[in-house]
Amino acid sequence: MSLLLRITALCLLLLGFSAPVAQAETRTDNLYWAPENITVGGEKIDGILNFIFWLTLVVFVATQGVYIIYLIKYRRRPGHKAHYSHGNNTLEFWWTIIPTAIFLTLAIWGNRVWNELTASPIPPDAVSVDIVSYQFGWDFRYAGADNKLGDCAANLFSMDNKFGVNQNDPAAKDDFTATELVIPFGKTVHVLLRSRDVIHSFYVPSFRLYQDCVPGRTIKWVQFNATRPAELELACSQLCGTGHYNMKAKIRILPQAEFDKWYAEKSAAAKAALAGL
Repeated sequence: MSLLLRITALCLLLLGFSAPVAQAETRTDNLYWAPENITVGGEKIDGILNFIFWLTLVVFVATQGVYIIYLIKYRRRPGHKAHYSHGNNTLEFWWTIIPTAIFLTLAIWGNRVWNELTASPIPPDAVSVDIVSYQFGWDFRYAGADNKLGDCAANLFSMDNKFGVNQNDPAAKDDFTATELVIPFGKTVHVLLRSRDVIHSFYVPSFRLYQDCVPGRTIKWVQFNATRPAELELACSQLCGTGHYNMKAKIRILPQAEFDKWYAEKSAAAKAALAGL
């Protein structure tokens, strides 16, 4: 770019002119806590978060209160000699047992919620999306008219086959791709998470969902059900390289009718492209 063009671009930027950029919803409430949950079952995650927050607050106030009391009661004063204590076995027993019980409770509770949200059978009518992460972006693949994603494998990844699809699988012929995650609300969405290079992470706070994408593996147990239309942002929360800060994609949650229209258009375009081969 010439010096004149650089100066012109800088002036336009300073004046507030820039290309339009699609943005996710702007948070206007609950700014100091987690964003609004918009998935079925997400309130169970919130229950754990709220419990940990209030428990931590109570423990903080109690410990700081005891600390202040001891600072005042046992401060250095003329005529008072220091007293050496060998400890209190009873107190040490209880302040070891109580935190252990709390952590075990949280572990069992969290594991039970995780199983409830991930171990349920995938409904036959679920929308399946193959999501492949890479340095530094996301690719999305949907099943075509046959409603079946073609087989794929990590050893098939290449510059010409970014999803690692088995080209000999008839079900793969009508699959189509997208640059954004488009899903309906009120219906289960089943995502397959993969990575072409390093560990990335599928992270959507409003879904109360975090799951690593591991090279060589296909994570098949992630499912969720959005409860309202929204425009969100998918971000990678694993430090995956120099472009990690910009590794994001748009998520559009649509009413079923709008999703069906989008899906039909994409599927028809893929079918037409296949017929033109």
